[in-house]
Amino acid sequence: MDFELRRATEKLEKEQRDRKQRAKLKLDKERKVKQEAARQREAIEATQRQRRLDAAEAESKANQLAEESSLAGRGVMFSRILEAVPYQGIGDKIKLPPSCFTELSDQGAFDKGPLHFSLSLIRPEGAMHIDGGHEGTPRITHAGVLEFTVEEGFVALPQHCWSNLFPDEAPGSAAVEVRYVWLPKGTYAKLQTVEFGFSDIPNHKAVLETSLRQHATLSQGDLLIVNHGALTYHLRVLELKPSPSASVLETDIEVDIIGPESVDNSNQYMLRPLALGKSEQGVVEEGKYMYYKFSLDGETWERISSKDANVFVSLETQIQDGDTDLYVSRHPLLFPTQHQHMWSSHDLGLKALLLGAEDQNLGVGTYTIAVYGYKGTSKYEVSVNVQDVATQRVGQHSASSTSSGEVDTVECRNCKRHIPSRTISLHEAYCSRHNTICQHPGCGVVLRIEESERHVHCEKCSKAFQREEIEKHMKVFHEPLHCPCGIVLEKEEMVQHQSSTCSLRLITCRFCGDMVQAGRSADDARDRIRGLSEHESVCGSRTAPCDSCGRSVMLKDMDIHQIAVHQKN
Repeated sequence: MDFELRRATEKLEKEQRDRKQRAKLKLDKERKVKQEAARQREAIEATQRQRRLDAAEAESKANQLAEESSLAGRGVMFSRILEAVPYQGIGDKIKLPPSCFTELSDQGAFDKGPLHFSLSLIRPEGAMHIDGGHEGTPRITHAGVLEFTVEEGFVALPQHCWSNLFPDEAPGSAAVEVRYVWLPKGTYAKLQTVEFGFSDIPNHKAVLETSLRQHATLSQGDLLIVNHGALTYHLRVLELKPSPSASVLETDIEVDIIGPESVDNSNQYMLRPLALGKSEQGVVEEGKYMYYKFSLDGETWERISSKDANVFVSLETQIQDGDTDLYVSRHPLLFPTQHQHMWSSHDLGLKALLLGAEDQNLGVGTYTIAVYGYKGTSKYEVSVNVQDVATQRVGQHSASSTSSGEVDTVECRNCKRHIPSRTISLHEAYCSRHNTICQHPGCGVVLRIEESERHVHCEKCSKAFQREEIEKHMKVFHEPLHCPCGIVLEKEEMVQHQSSTCSLRLITCRFCGDMVQAGRSADDARDRIRGLSEHESVCGSRTAPCDSCGRSVMLKDMDIHQIAVHQKN
């Protein structure tokens, strides 16, 4: 009986322990559930609190951005995100959809002066910065507006804006934020050329001014494209005042231009300095040019104009490696070519040009020498010297005195020269055995018999050459050349055509200083009498204030105004 009681007691104690254990587990579970619920409530509250903070911060940023936009736009708040597409345009004028015109007009933007916009590239979320490899500030430039004709949702960018927003390869599609801003008028700009030689352009600041007429804005860091004839130069905007972005409309800007950080000697359109009396050596490839520049100052020109000196330009080529041609021009023709030059030499071996006071194109100024690789890769040596002609005059004078003193002379029957009568027999015997006369009409040159076989005449122009020179002469002077205007001429006629009559020839405008196509004759008969080209007739119609009276006068009438009104010569 005690055994049963003990078993019953143990069973009861066990059941009590089990109940206590289950109760403890239940309490632990309930406590964990309460703790988890509390954590979830805290997390929810933290999330909601963070959302409220983010919303407040976003609202604050939006308000700040709206305030900045309002201040930047002088009360006009306009911002659109549009897909960028390129178009072939000059300058920085963009094209916007018609709805932008309505929105800007409703806010009175057109009453506040010229429209200026900031263009910022919108990067896809998570995209890396192009330069640094991490997220950074978006690339920004500024622009004016040309018209409101583009399809809705798009903005058309000219080459200037496109290349500054996408300096590397452009993406297939890109979003650009177009925001209306007010810009102050620029007062100072510091530019740096990328290529060497921009400062060699005569009146290069006038060329830059002409290019900037196509622009409404400038932004620090932008790359400007300046076209001058067939050449293209790039200038980086390093500094602007009074702000990093400025308007260039109806304002005078002080401009400083500095050279490139490094010189690219492989660029053929580079004027290398050549001092008088010194020579330069180099190598030129077939079909390429090497350019040099030299200058004649007032003192040197005074010697030349008084016929006391001549300019001697020489080019010596190692013909076993190849052959070259020599072309010379005077500025503003910076880079002479086969068809555009003032002087040329195509001889084999040594090329030489002797320029004197009788050359109407010679004077004080800067000149360009072009070494053209005619055949193969050629080593050459080029030089410019001012030679005194006094010694030559003395020699000529003494020779003429001697010939005038010889009165008893007889003409040689073979060479037709006048020989003293006392030696005529010996001369004729020697001359008939060793010399012969060229029988070509108009030539009559006396040649050694062994050299007469190499003496030939061109079938077209009858000029005399050595036999090895005639092939090059025919190719250079008599091969038909095609002008871009459609006319076909030989070399000498083509040079004259492209320098004086071709409508596509490049001239320097006397009003803007830029190099432009001459075009047709001016429509106005008075402009034709003045010798103005089609471009100059239009460019000269711009007005400028007279320095004496301040009256606005057309540029092409300024000289007449100065004479008629102010009696200035």
